[in-house]
Amino acid sequence: MTTPAAQPPRDRALGRGISTLIPQTAPATPAEQAAAVLAAMQSVPVRIGVLQAAVVLLEERVRATGDEAERAAAATTVALLRSAIGQADRPSP
Repeated sequence: MTTPAAQPPRDRALGRGISTLIPQTAPATPAEQAAAVLAAMQSVPVRIGVLQAAVVLLEERVRATGDEAERAAAATTVALLRSAIGQADRPSP
């Protein structure tokens, strides 16, 4: 019985070219991810209770974090959420 000759090992890893075809961005912070989600959801209907819960959680984060950039991002997000809640409370013309 004969066996097929072994193939020589390839010196390139599979998938190595993917990162050159699809550029990868630097990992986003949680605050940047939240801001991106909010921007994407501007036209998506969301229950006010979900926004109110997010405000409570983010306000706690503002108080608890020692990272000034995170604090500023969370405070800005709280302001945006409060604005959205305020717009939802107003009757449509």
